[in-house]
Formats: sequence, C-alpha cells, structure tokens
Amino acid sequence: MAASGLPERPHSAVHPAERPHIRRAGRNLWAAIAVGLLMGAGILVALFTVRQVFIGIVAAAVAVSSCELAGALRRTDVRVSLPPVLLGGQAMVWLAWPLGRDGILVAFVITALVCLVWRFPRGAAGYVRDVSASVFSTAYVAGLAAFATLLVVPADGAARVLCLMLAGVASDIGGYATGVLGGRHLMAPSISPKKSWEGFIGSLVVGTAAGALSVTFLLGGQPWRGVVFGAAIVLTATGGDLVESLIKRDLGVKDMGTVLPGHGGLMDRIDSLLPSAVVSWLLLSLLVPVGG
Repeated sequence: MAASGLPERPHSAVHPAERPHIRRAGRNLWAAIAVGLLMGAGILVALFTVRQVFIGIVAAAVAVSSCELAGALRRTDVRVSLPPVLLGGQAMVWLAWPLGRDGILVAFVITALVCLVWRFPRGAAGYVRDVSASVFSTAYVAGLAAFATLLVVPADGAARVLCLMLAGVASDIGGYATGVLGGRHLMAPSISPKKSWEGFIGSLVVGTAAGALSVTFLLGGQPWRGVVFGAAIVLTATGGDLVESLIKRDLGVKDMGTVLPGHGGLMDRIDSLLPSAVVSWLLLSLLVPVGG
C-alpha cells in the first residue's frame, strides 16, 4: 500500500507521461567509467610519449570496430569482404601519416577495387549488396578514423587530439547528466529513445565550454574559435550517435559487440568520435592553422 492509503500501481503500469524524467543507463555504470578512464589514460600516454603509438591505437580500434560491424551485418545475411576491408583500413590509417589525404584516398580506392573482385567466388546473388556493405564499412570506420591520424601529425598534434577528446567527453558528460536529471522532451524517439532535447542542451553548453577552453589554452587560439569548434563537435558527436543508432535498429542489434564492459562494442564507444575526427581536423586546420 502507498502512504496515501491507495494501492500502489506496478512500475510498468505508470504512464510514461507521469515519469518523463526517469531514465536509466541500462548498463553497469561503474564498469563503463572504469573502462573509459583506462582508455583515456592509454591515449594520453601515447599522445605525450610516442605519437605513432596513438596511430597504433587508432588502427587497432579500426580493426576491432570493422569486425564488429561485419558481424552485425552478417546477422542479416550481408557478407562483408573482411580481409580486404581490414587490410585496406590499416593502410588508410597508417598512410595518412606520411602521405596525408592522398594516402587515405588511394588506400580507399584500392580497397574498393579489391572488394569488387574479392566477392566474385560467391556469384551474382547479393553481389551489389555485399560489395556495397564492404565499401561502406571501409569508408564509415577506417575512412573517418584516418582523420585522427591527420589530426596528430603536426608538431602540436597531441594538443589537437586532446581538444577533440576534451570536447567529446564534455559533450557526453553534459548530455548524460542533464538528460538523467531533467530529460523530458525526446529528441528522436524513433531512432534513440534515450536522447532528449534537455540532454542535447547540456551537451551543447558543456561541450562548447570545453572546446573554448581547450582551443584557447592548448592551441593558443582565440576563444570564439574554440566556441565554434566545441559547438561543432557537439553536433557531430550527436549526429554520430544517431547514425549508429539507425544502423543498429536497421540490423536489429542492441550493441555492435561485447568487448567493452559497460559500453557494449568498441564501435558503440567510438561512433561519436568518427565524424568528430573529420570535423576536428577540418576546423582546427582552418581556425588554428599550424604556425599561424
């Protein structure tokens, strides 16, 4: 019995409108925090010791995430040509260091051509579907992640990557905190039922502040440039989350994998960072050029 004397309704019987602020992470929060801290520490050590180690971390993340995406696609009978996708993804990430954008482009084109031929033995049935999935996987994972290599190449590359990390993490924290405490208006219920406009506003405020501070103090840029950078990272990070949510809904999976306790798959952790790496490289190149 409730304190009022009326019988209590089961939790499932409470209309959602009566508890719009209730939101659960749906994961082991402490495990997620521990894994996040370990990953962040590893990246920081790599950035401020030997930057090539950071590229190795990116390359490893690309390999694992490509396997996770291929596995999720396979559940719908879509066969990714994994060997050329994995090798091509590594080439895109590593060649970006000495060759820049040209290295990424050439490696991607060669990978796409190899995927066209690799699929020959399975015949015509599903050929376009499978090749399209292979090329998409290469572009979506390795193609976007390779811009993290471009970001770390300059002499101040460690600081540039750190700006991306700080803005991205701040966006996540701001969105999570405000979403849990006051999330009432769903942003895209048909795509991601846990995202709210209140959470997005929290992401925008905290992420923009982190972008402004990091660009100002780490790169010596003007604060307004940091504001532009931070706001852009929040937008791309949110968009990246929604894109992967759509992919998972289309494939009928909850998580891309199980390799990270509290997070799901590695792909579930880097989905927001993939487009953000591209935008970070582009905006920082324009707003805070090296030697500018």
